Amino acid sequence: MLLLERRPQPSRFWIYSTPLLAIAITMISGGALFALLGENPVEAVLAIFWEPVFGEFSFYHRPQILIKSGPLVLIAIGLSLGFRAGIWNIGAEGQYIIGALTGAAVGLAFYPMSGWFIFPLMVVSGAMGGILWASIPAFLRTRFGANEILVSLMLVYVAEQILAKMALGPLRNPDGHGFPGSRNFQNYPSAHNAELIAGTGIHLGIAAALVSVMFAHVLFSKHILGYRIRLSGEAPRAARFAGVGTSRIVFFCLCTSGALAGLAGLFEVSGPSGQVNIDFNTGYGFTAIIVAFLGRLHPVGILFAGLLMGLTYIGGETAETRLGLPSASIQIFQGMLLFYLLAVDVLSNYRIRVKPPKTRSSA
Repeated sequence: MLLLERRPQPSRFWIYSTPLLAIAITMISGGALFALLGENPVEAVLAIFWEPVFGEFSFYHRPQILIKSGPLVLIAIGLSLGFRAGIWNIGAEGQYIIGALTGAAVGLAFYPMSGWFIFPLMVVSGAMGGILWASIPAFLRTRFGANEILVSLMLVYVAEQILAKMALGPLRNPDGHGFPGSRNFQNYPSAHNAELIAGTGIHLGIAAALVSVMFAHVLFSKHILGYRIRLSGEAPRAARFAGVGTSRIVFFCLCTSGALAGLAGLFEVSGPSGQVNIDFNTGYGFTAIIVAFLGRLHPVGILFAGLLMGLTYIGGETAETRLGLPSASIQIFQGMLLFYLLAVDVLSNYRIRVKPPKTRSSA
């Protein structure tokens, strides 16, 4: 019989080893899934993890990995602040959408004017849009005790409806012959988030993600606020006795998370995506939850986890194209990462013991 015995303190070895173990189990399970679909499992896994970095067309895929990873890291850093404090923001996708809409609306309001101030205004508006959307669950939790998980998640569906309305209405391109979607920011230099170095995929969103990693690292390792955030999550009662303002922590974590998600949306809509359309949101807000936990809620870990998840995005597209795998199988493969990470994470706090079966005594 197998028993779980609680450790006196969490194992540092397993804290850092469980992500690697989860990745290994995911690759094995994913290979089995691809085999059931009639594909060579080794070839499918190599198409996801090897081809984008070392394959024939890696010169094209590598910049795309950075483009996919940027918003994931930016959003996941914001989510990690709340998760460490025991504040569960599951609605980053909605904040991502609203940030993109508010930032895009400011840029389109100045069309066709040119000026250096337009894009900075879009950045500020994108951040404020995310903050506004995140402040709703923050206010409802601190004022009425509402569950921020449900509130933030439900607001995602509201944001999606607003996105559809804006793409079909106020932000629709007047020269687009009635098709949904805004003007293309790639044709509007003053509002376009162009590559900083041509051909690398590095734009301001990537730079912002790196800055957020450094900010979070300094916050948690050097600043008293980072200590209060950790204390609120690990020992809420002790935090209250220490005079830590719970409401202020809730607002700070949720609003910072919303600001970073809003910025991710703004950088995406003005750069790689290029326009507001009905299908603008691609699930970055939900995938960032996997990135945050895969990175152990540590800023540097989140950076590498974001790159890994960006690799699975591009590798998944490669596998779909080359091997004809359905997109749903790639999504299942990505979901396995979080499932196995949560499953093996139990080893950080518990050790497995084998209890010998009881033997019946003879009469």
